[in-house]
Amino acid sequence: MSSTLLIGHWSEGPSLTITESHQVEDGDQAAIDALTAPAFAAGSDWACEFPDHRHRHAVQLAYERYARDEDVELVDDVEGVEPDTD
Repeated sequence: MSSTLLIGHWSEGPSLTITESHQVEDGDQAAIDALTAPAFAAGSDWACEFPDHRHRHAVQLAYERYARDEDVELVDDVEGVEPDTD
């Protein structure tokens, strides 16, 4: 089963900007480490694996878990997905 790994960074405002999206096998920590290490070295400071192979659904889950209750803007620079905020 595959998951979606989203990688991004927090900014003042506050906002969470998603800059990368990758398909990984569920729980494949070696693959996650291989993808996040260069991203973190380049300035990213957030990553999370979501149990859905669809980018759009992973972005919605990221919004629900990390942005909605904290009044944080979520920006998807990968595909431009705008999460449902209702």
